Amino acid sequence: MKQIQIGIVILLILCCCPLGAQAEVLYPDLPVLSKAEAVEDNKETVVIVGAKDGQLNKAMEEITHRIPTSKIRKTFATLYNGFSVSIPKKELKAVKNMKHISRVDEIVTYQAALEESVPFIGGGAVRGKLDKEGHRLTGEGVKVAVIDTGVDYTHPDLVRNYKGGYDIIDDDADPMETQASQGPPTLHGTHVAGIIAANGRIQGVAPEAEIYAYRALGPGGQGTTEQVIEAIEKAVEDQVDVLNLSLGNTVNGPDWPTSLALDMAVDKGVVAVTSSGNSGPAMWTVGSPGTAQKAISVGASAPPMQTPYITIPSEQKQLELNSLKGTDRWSLKRDFPFQSAGYGLTADFEELDVKGKIVLMKRGRISFEEKVKAAQSAGAVGILIYNNTSGPFVGGVENRYALPAGTLSQEDGEWLLKQLSANSTAVIRTMYRKEQDFLAPFSSRGPVTFSWEVKPDLVAPGMSIDSTVPGGYTGLDGTSMSAPHVAGAAALLVQAHPEWNPEQVKAALMNSAKQLVNKEGEQYAPHEQGAGRLQVDKAIEQDTLVYPAAITFGKWSKNDIREKRTVTVTLENQSSSTRTYHIDPPFVLLDGMEWQAPPAVSLKPGEKQKVELSLDLMPSILGEGIHYDHIKITGGKEDILLPYILFMEEPDYPRVMAFQFVHGDLPNTYRYEYYLPGGAEESGIALYDPDTFQFITYLETRDHTDRGMVTAEISEVALPPGLYKALVYAKQEGKEDIIESMIYIGEEPVM
Repeated sequence: MKQIQIGIVILLILCCCPLGAQAEVLYPDLPVLSKAEAVEDNKETVVIVGAKDGQLNKAMEEITHRIPTSKIRKTFATLYNGFSVSIPKKELKAVKNMKHISRVDEIVTYQAALEESVPFIGGGAVRGKLDKEGHRLTGEGVKVAVIDTGVDYTHPDLVRNYKGGYDIIDDDADPMETQASQGPPTLHGTHVAGIIAANGRIQGVAPEAEIYAYRALGPGGQGTTEQVIEAIEKAVEDQVDVLNLSLGNTVNGPDWPTSLALDMAVDKGVVAVTSSGNSGPAMWTVGSPGTAQKAISVGASAPPMQTPYITIPSEQKQLELNSLKGTDRWSLKRDFPFQSAGYGLTADFEELDVKGKIVLMKRGRISFEEKVKAAQSAGAVGILIYNNTSGPFVGGVENRYALPAGTLSQEDGEWLLKQLSANSTAVIRTMYRKEQDFLAPFSSRGPVTFSWEVKPDLVAPGMSIDSTVPGGYTGLDGTSMSAPHVAGAAALLVQAHPEWNPEQVKAALMNSAKQLVNKEGEQYAPHEQGAGRLQVDKAIEQDTLVYPAAITFGKWSKNDIREKRTVTVTLENQSSSTRTYHIDPPFVLLDGMEWQAPPAVSLKPGEKQKVELSLDLMPSILGEGIHYDHIKITGGKEDILLPYILFMEEPDYPRVMAFQFVHGDLPNTYRYEYYLPGGAEESGIALYDPDTFQFITYLETRDHTDRGMVTAEISEVALPPGLYKALVYAKQEGKEDIIESMIYIGEEPVM
């Protein structure tokens, strides 16, 4: 009885907390009924191996000598200084301890996460400008690599731009999008390529740039670490100028292999642009490779667009909608009756007539996909899903549905229910406001765990972006659409300033960005918008460069004595006259905090100088948590605002993230993984009955695990087939977090 009571209390606590919030739950205090141990057998696994400097060949020889059954798959000598290898699962620990090896990472899966947006970022104003050869700035002669699902190079708007590439998935020189005969067809890469360089019915940011396509994501838009790294290496070997990676995972760490590969590509002279991810609006949701320090990580903002708000005609209150990804945009033009359908379960619809109505449902119990299917089958004209915890949320469905759907906060959903209860004939009216320059709610926020770097670096339009797809055009949302705006802008900068290196290109884009404010008029934080929203026309004309264009002073402890930390930034005068610059840190009236910077820096045309900026701080004066502001550099044509952040005490990052659970190759075997960004004193996976919330058992428990990806395989799970609620937990530095997920044990039913 005690066990059941504890299990129920724990789930009630979790129901009161949004996912990722701190939950004071100590799972190891529960009795263990049974524990399935990780199986170390001869099952093959593929890992990415990093070799120590100058020891790549020795590392490969060591593995093949000590593990004769191992198979070297691909060698990454251009950027990563490593290789992928297939080894028996039981040899994983031995490989990690080998003399010539620096690190071992199991592969993970990546998901492929205009017409008005290009002029909005200054693309139209650039058209009349000329490069040093007297050619219009169109991206002419600049090679841009699209590492994605492939590209439909026969599309009339892309056929002139396409110059080649490679298909990593099929290992040939034909990087066409996945066709229906090959599996779930794709269109993502073509859409991305169009934003960069479409040159036909629609015009991309750099309409004469050369597109090189590298198909690293196959059917359904799926790919692995191994395939993405190989694509990056091939693109660098092909001497491209700009990389665009509109893809990512949910691992928020600076040293994931794809992030490291991008950093090394930048060291080779290539501008690397990547999407930050679509897991916002919470902090710490930027995923790899958007965490790469030297790459340009891009979040999503709104171009000029009609934002839907709903109301009850007799009421003053107006409710803002967030789109449910994978459904039609909300575009209802007249009033519609609405009906509550509980959680959207089959039973909830049994005695309801929702034909021609908007259906209001509560989040939870079943997937968004099932809710949308049920409402569509019942004849609804629209769907509203409200949160089951305080505040708004964003979500999506895997398949495409020709039905408008939106999400609401818990408070707004309950307000609608109250109106319906008071008047059963109440109707919903939609109004539209033209709005722009707010952050997309789905846009992933930073900063980056462990390095505490500011990410994303900047934002660009990523909502309702029309671009090319196989056979035509369509509009899509996502940071996948934001990144190619910046990649196209980078191509224009490379054409305008061919002597610039990637750091200078990145600085020009960030130094010239427009800082955005939310709908309450408050400025977004650096870890939300980076330096601000892309303005390519101003970046082209930037006469002063400051880099790095965002800085971190790291983590401090209140127990530390007074400490001085110094960062070095480079000031560069790109103008034709001598300029004198002043560095103005934020004016803070706090005893125990002192900024130190040179009083003035004079630079001749083309001259640059490194300067030190110091923060002398008594930690006890600041409250716990994140602190941020901007440092102003004056003296150029326009002032430059340099965002900075620092943390007092251990940051409140999620202690666990990126949980995956899949069936193994053999019957009754399963593989799982989760990421520990700061390590964990305790972690594991607990299973509960999804209906009663009764604790059942643990799939695993671990003590004192280092930071990084935890992966294992289990077998002989002594549980009846069915759906279970899995709670993945991790505790570190006095904070415990959980991930809640539904997993299926046994042979999955055929849908």
